[in-house]
Amino acid sequence: MRALSRRRLLLGAAALAGVAATGVRPRTALAAPTPVPVAAAELTPADPGFAELAQRGYNPRFVAHPRSIFVPTTTEETVAAVQRAVDSGLRIAARSGGHCVDGFVDNPATEVIVDLHQLTDIHFDPAYRAFSVGAGADLGTVYEQLYRGWGVTIPGGSCLGVGMGGHAAGGGFGPLSRLFGSVVDHIYGVEVVVVDADGNASAVLATRDGPNPDLWWAHTGGGGGNFGVVTRYLLRSHDADGSDPARILPIPPANLITSQIVLPTATEESFVRFVGNFQRFFEYNSEPGSRFASLYAQFFASAFLGGSCQLTPRLDAGLPGARGLLDEFVAAVSDGVWPPPVVVPATEGPFLDVSTRLSAPRGRAPFLGKYKSANLRRSHTPEQLRTLHRYLTDPRFQSPDSGVEFFPAGGAINARPADATAMPTRNSFMKAVFVTAWRNPADEAAYLEWSRNMYRDIYTDTGGVPAPNHANAGSYINYPDPDLQDPRWNTSPVPWSTLYYGDNYPRLQQIKATWDPGNLFHHDLSIEPPGR
Repeated sequence: MRALSRRRLLLGAAALAGVAATGVRPRTALAAPTPVPVAAAELTPADPGFAELAQRGYNPRFVAHPRSIFVPTTTEETVAAVQRAVDSGLRIAARSGGHCVDGFVDNPATEVIVDLHQLTDIHFDPAYRAFSVGAGADLGTVYEQLYRGWGVTIPGGSCLGVGMGGHAAGGGFGPLSRLFGSVVDHIYGVEVVVVDADGNASAVLATRDGPNPDLWWAHTGGGGGNFGVVTRYLLRSHDADGSDPARILPIPPANLITSQIVLPTATEESFVRFVGNFQRFFEYNSEPGSRFASLYAQFFASAFLGGSCQLTPRLDAGLPGARGLLDEFVAAVSDGVWPPPVVVPATEGPFLDVSTRLSAPRGRAPFLGKYKSANLRRSHTPEQLRTLHRYLTDPRFQSPDSGVEFFPAGGAINARPADATAMPTRNSFMKAVFVTAWRNPADEAAYLEWSRNMYRDIYTDTGGVPAPNHANAGSYINYPDPDLQDPRWNTSPVPWSTLYYGDNYPRLQQIKATWDPGNLFHHDLSIEPPGR
C-alpha cells in the first residue's frame, strides 16, 4: 500500500477522546488519547489503487462505489478512520479478506470502507497468554505462521484468502473442526473499534474472563459487521491453561493421508445412493471422540456432466490403523453404488503441505454467484436428494462451478453447549452449501430463480428453509442469504434470525443495543436492535 498515492487524514487527540468509559457499560481502552496527530491512509476515486481496493470483494456480483477507502495500519488509525466516517455522517463498512459472499460491504449504500488488509501482524502476546492475530490476516498466512512458528493451528476454513476478521466472528469451521471445534472455541479476546451514543469512536478490549465479556461473546459467532470494526483477535483455546505458546492452541496431525473418490456421471439412483451413503456415514460418526473424529471429507456435486460427484477424504496419518479407517470409509460410501466410483490411491504428506494443496487459492471468484446454506441434523431424505439431482442435471443451468458442497461437522463442535458462544449450532453433523455460478451478468435473473427454487423445493416441508427441527439446524451466517428474511422464499414461521442464531439472538440484540446504540454498523442481515 505504501507504493500507492495517498491522501493523509490527520486527526488530533480530541478525535480519539472516546476511549473513556460511559455510564452505560464498562470499557477497557486499548489506546490512550494520543498527544500527536494520528494518520490514516485515505483513498478516493481519483487515487491510483482505489478501484483495485473497491473491487477486492470475492464475489464479483457485488461491487462497492464508496466515496473513500481508509487503509489503517494500526488500531489507532482504525479509530481515526471510523471517527472520520461518523463525523461526516457516512455509512461505514469494514473489510478484512473480502470474502463476504453477499452485498454487505459491496453495497451501493456503503459510503466508506475501512479496509483492514494491512492489519496482519501475528505474534504471541505474553500479557494475555494468547496469540494476537490481526483481523486482516488471511487464513493461509495464519496457518503457516502459527504452524511454522509454534507447531499449532486453528480449525478454520480451507479457503486461503479468507480474512480472520469476518471468518472468526461468524463461527469459523474447517477440516480440523471435528477434532478441535470451531474457531470461536479458540477465541480468548477481541479488540474492536466501537462507537458510543455520543458518536465517539474508541478501541476496546473484550475477553472471555476479563473486561467486556458480553462483547467478546458477541464475536464468537455473532457475525461480522454488527458491533464495530474488529482489529485483532486473541487466540487461546477455551480449555487451555498455562502460558506455553506451543500448548495453548490445537496441535494438528504431523502428516495427513488423503485420497479422492469420484463418481464421474451420476444417474438419479447412483446419486441418491452415493450422497446418502456419505451423509449417513457422518451422521452415525458425529459424536465427540468418535474413532473417525480426525476424518474429514469435503464433497462436491456439480451441476455439470450429469451431477458428477467428487469426494476428498483426509485423516491423521499417525492414527493406529489409519489406512484401514480410510478403507472402511471408502467401502461405506461406495456400498451399492453402480457403476462404482473411481477411487484414487491414497497418498501421505506433511500436514501443512497437504492442507494447502487441498485448499482453495487466494483471489476473487471467477464467476458471479449466489450462496445458500443449511446445517443438517439428519441425512437428507431420498426424496430431497432426488430433488437436488433434478436441479443439478437441468440442461439449462449446466455449470462446473454450480452445485452443492457438503462439509462434515459435529464431533468436537458438538461437545459444548449452544450458548457457550454466540454460534448456536452444536447439534448438527454436516453443513450444506448450495452454490450457483454464472459468467454472463445477463443470466443473473435465471440463475437466481434456479437457486431459489432448488433450495425451496429441497426444504418444501419446512417452509422452503431448513427450519430447526429433528432434521435441520438452520443456516450458517458466514454464508449469508438475504432470501431467508424474504416472505416469498421463507414461508415458515421461523424468522431469519432464528435460522442463523437460534435462541442466542435476543442476547445478541441486547449486546447490539449496548455497544452500537446508533446502529451504525449494519447490513442486510445485521443484528437488529431490540424492538425491531
